[in-house]
Amino acid sequence: MDTKIIKIDEADYDKSLLRLAAEALAEGGTVAFPTETVYGIGANALDETAIKKIFKAKGRPSDNPLIVHVTSVEAVKTLVEEISPVAQKLMDAFWPGPLTIIFRKSVVVPESVTAGLDTVAIRMPSHPIARDLIDQSGVPVAAPSANLSGKPSPTSGEHVIEDLNGRVDYIVVGDQTEVGLESTVVDATGDTVMILRPGGVTREALEKVVPVVCVDPAIEGHQEEKLVPRSPGMKYTHYAPEAEVLLIQGQEVPMVEMIQNMCVRLGNSGKRVGIMTCDEHLEDYNCGVVISLGSRQNLEEVAQNLFKTLRDFDAHGVDIILAEVFDEHGMGSAVMNRLRKAAGNQVIEV
Repeated sequence: MDTKIIKIDEADYDKSLLRLAAEALAEGGTVAFPTETVYGIGANALDETAIKKIFKAKGRPSDNPLIVHVTSVEAVKTLVEEISPVAQKLMDAFWPGPLTIIFRKSVVVPESVTAGLDTVAIRMPSHPIARDLIDQSGVPVAAPSANLSGKPSPTSGEHVIEDLNGRVDYIVVGDQTEVGLESTVVDATGDTVMILRPGGVTREALEKVVPVVCVDPAIEGHQEEKLVPRSPGMKYTHYAPEAEVLLIQGQEVPMVEMIQNMCVRLGNSGKRVGIMTCDEHLEDYNCGVVISLGSRQNLEEVAQNLFKTLRDFDAHGVDIILAEVFDEHGMGSAVMNRLRKAAGNQVIEV
């Protein structure tokens, strides 16, 4: 496939640059594009043939549901049976933005989008390129992250080109994404809100809007192999670089000492080691390839840099990544969810 690449300066761009890519979406093609979370690979959500192209391009398992992206509440109404009062509250508070809401689906939504479930996941992105592209296409756009299945999600156009050049019709290249992790996914089909995937909207933010917010135990990896995924990111090892990832968990001083000792030992055995750390510990390591995600006091920065850093370790050719863990408050919950997935839940307690 001859992939056409459209490079856009987000600070000042002409919407007409998106015309051909939008036409491709309307006609059943595939387009990768930036959102505020990560880059996505999109196709017409109402076209079964187009949806199959997403799964083929990514090598994605067919039982992994997709998120449908829209730019208006009117578009939502055609895709769902009803908008519950709790869903309406969430839409009013967080849309457009990095929150995906699960509704009971209407008959117009193909089963290939929902992996055979009777629910559909919908998001209204805030990114101007994503919104303009969807508006010009005139169709709801199903769009998982624009990476090969299992690899770290792309936060720059260069990541998308690396993974999907030759696999999609168009790649729209903008700036690095703002959030850096996928959207939060919540089930709002009942009276309470259930977080199925932590992301750009924190549990603390949700609790300011709705009285009861629960967390699905599958987020912690429980019963993962038997899981029927109700949301993207609930099953399979995701976000993984080529290297093996090990999480080292404990109080900060012994955690750092453990990682340093492991790095020396693994290095002596011939392994090329990467250490994923924070600004506060950057000077505490003297072996391996050491990369900081940012300050522990700024978990939004850590989140924004996570997927890029995993790909950077691949570029350095490391065999194993020893990763510090982070506090699971605010965005830390989403960071640790992605790290556990990348590590296949391999955690060493200090």
